[in-house]
Formats: sequence, C-alpha cells, structure tokens
Amino acid sequence: MPEYFLDQNYNTIFYQEEELNFKEFEACIFTNCDFTQCNFKAITFIDCTFTNCNFNNANINHVAFRTVYFNQCQIIDVNFAMTDKFIFEIHFKDCILDFSKFYALKMKGTTFTNCSLIAVDFMQTDLTAVSFTNCDLYRAEFDKATANKVDFSTSRNYTINPKTTKLKKAVFSLEYLKGLLFKHDVIVE
Repeated sequence: MPEYFLDQNYNTIFYQEEELNFKEFEACIFTNCDFTQCNFKAITFIDCTFTNCNFNNANINHVAFRTVYFNQCQIIDVNFAMTDKFIFEIHFKDCILDFSKFYALKMKGTTFTNCSLIAVDFMQTDLTAVSFTNCDLYRAEFDKATANKVDFSTSRNYTINPKTTKLKKAVFSLEYLKGLLFKHDVIVE
C-alpha cells in the first residue's frame, strides 16, 4: 500500500531519483521544487498544485494526475504518454512545456493558459474542448488528433492539417487562419 500524504505544503525541495515513488499526495501544494532527477513510479497526485517547479526531462511514467494544476512550471521534454489514464485531469498556466509529449492521451477539457508549447506532440490525442489561451504552438504536432470544440482563438504559430485532424466546431482567429491553410500552399495576407 502506498504511503499517503494529505494537505501538505512542500517548499524548495530538490527531489532525488526515487524519493517520491510509491506515494500518494492529496490536496498538497508544491512550491519551488525540483523534480528533474526523478524517475517517478506508482505515484498519485490528487487535487494538487505545483507552482514554479522544474520537471525538465523528468521520467513521469506510471504517475496518476487527478485534477492537478501546474503554475509557472518548467516542463520541457517530459513524456506524459505513459501516465495513468484513469481520471486524468491536468491544467497549465504560465508554463513552458516545449518538446513534451501527450501522445494518444484523452485530455478533454484541459486548459493551457499563457503557455509555450513549442514542438509538443499531440498526435492521436483527444483534445475535445481543450482551451489554448494565448499559447505559442510553434511546430506542435496535431496529426490524427481530435480537436473538436478546441479554442485556438488567442493562440499563435500553429499548423494543423484539417485533413488529418478532427476540428469540428474548433475556434480560430482570422489572424492565424493561415495555420490551417499551409498544406494548400495558400498565401493569406
């Protein structure tokens, strides 16, 4: 049975490779923590918040994120594809997620606010009703994704092929509409 922690605050901690393994955290707050050396195994986060934390290159396989908020975090080159899919719910605000992978996840209703999502892998991901508010999606990959009802209206630098990505009722701004037309070699001025 995993060790259980409820309603705890963790501040300015540099976690070692296996320090968090086989633990469950509920309603906990992590501030200014460094997880870059972690090799997460069998960890559950429920109703937790991470603020100004560093996850760059962390191995987060076999982690459950159940209503988790990331604020002002560095999450570069992290693979979320092997996380626990049961009640998977995450939200990001003012985060850098460049080169991270969400391949084939069900991310319905996820929010990304003021985030850098450069070269992020959303291939085959269910992004139904996701909100990308003021995000940089340069070279993000959406091939074979379901992006129905996604709000891209305030985001920029995306290139999405409507032939390979489901976009029913997705919202785009006129200013960045060229990101949908790139495959047709059409120039929008």
